[in-house]
Amino acid sequence: MSSATFPVEGAGLGLRRALLGPLREAELSSVGFMEAAPENWIGVGGRLGTQFREWTDRFPFICHGLSLSIGAPEPLDRQFLARLRKFLDEHNIVGYSDHLSYCSEHGHLYDLMPIPFTADAVDWVASRISQVQETLGRRIAVENISYYATVGAEMTELEFINAVIDNADCLLLLDVNNIHVNSVNHRYDADEFLDGLPAERVAYIHIAGHHNEAEDLIVDTHGAPVIDPVWRLLDRAYEKLGPVPTLLERDFNFPPMAELLAEVEQIRQYQSAHDADQQQPEQQRRAS
Repeated sequence: MSSATFPVEGAGLGLRRALLGPLREAELSSVGFMEAAPENWIGVGGRLGTQFREWTDRFPFICHGLSLSIGAPEPLDRQFLARLRKFLDEHNIVGYSDHLSYCSEHGHLYDLMPIPFTADAVDWVASRISQVQETLGRRIAVENISYYATVGAEMTELEFINAVIDNADCLLLLDVNNIHVNSVNHRYDADEFLDGLPAERVAYIHIAGHHNEAEDLIVDTHGAPVIDPVWRLLDRAYEKLGPVPTLLERDFNFPPMAELLAEVEQIRQYQSAHDADQQQPEQQRRAS
């Protein structure tokens, strides 16, 4: 297993406000941890704030940010980072991740824009990640994003991701759905891309559904069930990494809780199979 994993285990589920009611009545033995977007909860008090505290007291949590805008040309939002650190400390949240992208330019863009794959961008982004890690007092993970156009690329996406992670000495949030989406949209081999990522830096994994706009265009939506090719890619990731913590993302178009939790359970089944595969050689070594 990757030595870089965040201190959570098993299969996780993203906590969304629309799920607060259904989750209260659900049987959650398959859920090992949860994830929340801090921007949706920082400063929230009253009934919703109390409910969020109940969940962070009940489950280990990771925070997955939406607005760090690590690749933006403007200064880091120091006020937000101070509030974020206080929030993470208050809820005892050790793991924090955000997207290897930018989402601001003198104002919030409400979309995740791809960073140009250039050497200058590597230096810029790595420096900013280092500043964020120092401010938060935590080693963070950055996620490989889905994107629909490249701008001024001087290297491949894979080379860019590896260079940023190495220069910043940060971790990787491996999104297997994004690999599948990009492999179709940008016509590369998903397995080769997965093999080229730094296994020792993977903190945890995301898996999600998407929308097929056309035969050669997939839109990353987090609003549909996970499809077989993405499950296969997750299985292959476990072959490479071991059964690292993995979270199901679902942002809207929520099915009945039984269907949603069945996908969480499917993650657990893949993990259990690979955990057994790892234990068998160990048992054989002890027997010999």
